[in-house]
Amino acid sequence: MMSNFDLIVIGGGPGGYVAAIKGAQLGLNTAIIEKDRFGGTCLNRGCIPTKAMLHAADLYREILEGGRFGIHAEKVTVNYGEVLDYKQETIDKLVSGVEQLLKANGVTMLKGTGTLLADRQVKVTFAEPAEDGATESYYDAEHIILAGGSYPAKLPVEGMELQGVLTSDGLFALKEIPESLTIIGGGVIGVEFAEVFSALGCKVTILEALPKLLANLDKEISQNLKMILKKRGVDIHTGASLAKIEKDPAGGLICHYTEKDKDQSISSQYVLCAVGRKPNAAGLFLDPEEFADIAENSAALTTKHLEAAAQTAHALGITMERGFIETDIYGQTGAPGIYAIGDIVKGIQLAHVASAQGITAAEKIAGHTPNVDLAIVPSCIYTSPEIASVGITEEDAKASATPVKVGKYITSANGKSLISKEERGFVKIIAHADTGEILGAQMMCARATDMIGEMATAIANKLTPSQLLKGMRAHPTYNEAVGEALEELEGGAIHMAPKKKK
Repeated sequence: MMSNFDLIVIGGGPGGYVAAIKGAQLGLNTAIIEKDRFGGTCLNRGCIPTKAMLHAADLYREILEGGRFGIHAEKVTVNYGEVLDYKQETIDKLVSGVEQLLKANGVTMLKGTGTLLADRQVKVTFAEPAEDGATESYYDAEHIILAGGSYPAKLPVEGMELQGVLTSDGLFALKEIPESLTIIGGGVIGVEFAEVFSALGCKVTILEALPKLLANLDKEISQNLKMILKKRGVDIHTGASLAKIEKDPAGGLICHYTEKDKDQSISSQYVLCAVGRKPNAAGLFLDPEEFADIAENSAALTTKHLEAAAQTAHALGITMERGFIETDIYGQTGAPGIYAIGDIVKGIQLAHVASAQGITAAEKIAGHTPNVDLAIVPSCIYTSPEIASVGITEEDAKASATPVKVGKYITSANGKSLISKEERGFVKIIAHADTGEILGAQMMCARATDMIGEMATAIANKLTPSQLLKGMRAHPTYNEAVGEALEELEGGAIHMAPKKKK
C-alpha cells in the first residue's frame, strides 16, 4: 500500500466520506481513515436511526388513530426488538452503500485512529493488526482534511454519572421501551426522542432551561409544537433549570429542578441528557497510545486532554478555541494544507453542513471554485408535523431593523393536508419589503423537510416571489402551501380569505 497521497481525510462521517469521494472525483489520490463504521454519528448513532425510530413510532400512532379514516385495527402491539432490527437494517444498508461508493471512486480506506503529526504526516493506529502484523503506519499527504465529528455533551450537574443517566448513544442501546423518561433539553434531539417514546407508550417529561422549546426557531413553531406534544401526553417544563440528579429509593432516578423560582422534582426510570454535542477535535492530535483512556471513548475527554491537544495543534500552526478548530470560509486552518470540517469547527452542527463543507474543501484543494453557499443552512426537525427553517425569521428581521413583508398560509385549507388530517400547520415566507428578495422561510407541516430546499435555493440565488411563482405547482400536493404563501407576498393567496383592510 502506498504511503503518499494527494489528500488524506481523517474521519468517515458525512463530512469526511463526502470530502473523500469528491476529492477522488476531482482527480486527487485520496485516502480516508475511520476507526469505527463509515457514516459516522449521522448514519450509525444520530440522524438515520432517530428518523427510522420516528417513522416506526409515527406509523404505530397512525394505526391506532386509523379510525379517523374508517380503518379500525385491533390488538395492535409494538415489538421493540423488531423496531430495533428495522433500525439496524436501515443503518447497515447505508453504511454498506458508503463503503461501496468509496471503493467505486478509488478511495483508499484505512481502518484505525488517525493522529495528525508535523509536516502533513498522519499516524494511523490500526483497529486490527495488518496482514504483516503491524499495528501502526505513517502516511504523507499534500493536503489533509480533519473531520473528527462530535460526541454527546453532558451538563456539569451532580448525578450525571449515575447509572440510568443516558446520552443519545445510551438510549439507542436500550433493548426495551422505558416506562418513563425525563429528557433534559428541549432542542432538536430532545423533542424528536420525546415524540418517539411517547408514541410507544413511555411517560415522557421534558425539562428545558430556556423559555421555549427549539429556542432558535420561530416562536410560533415553538408554541405549536409545545401544544401538540402536550396533546400527545408529553409533560413539558420550560424555564426549568436542572439542579441535580439522584437515585430514587423506590427505583429509577429523581431530577431536581427549579421552575418559576420554586424547587421541583420528578422521578423516572431513565434520564436522557439531550443538551447538544461537543467537538471531537482533540482526538485528532492526541496519540492513542499516550491517551489510551479516550481511544475508545471520546466522551472521556477531560480538560487535561483538551489542553494537551490545543498545545499540539498550536505547534502545528492550528488554532483551537474551546475544543473547536478555527478555519477560514473554505475550511483552511492556520497550517498550510490542513483543513477542518463538520462538528469540529465553529458553527451549526448538522450532517448536511459537514457534507457541504467537505465538498467545499475538496473543491478548493483541487483548484476549483467552491459552489455551495455555506451561510445558508436549512434546519429540519422530524416531528409530526415536520418543522423546517432557513434564513431569517420575523424576530431576526425586527432585531436587525430589516424591512420585511411576510407571506403566511395556514395549511388547514390545503387539500392534501385535509386528506391526511394533518395537525394545524403553516408556511411562512419572509421577503425584503423593498427589493422583494426572499430572506427566510419557516414551515411546520407535512413534508416541510423536503420542501425547505426550494427556499434555500431561492435565498442563495436572491430570488423573488414572482420568480418562484413562474413555475406552477401540482394539485393536490403539500407544496401548494408554498405557492399560497408566495401569492400572499404578491398581494393575496387564492385559498385564503383576504386580510381585512385597516
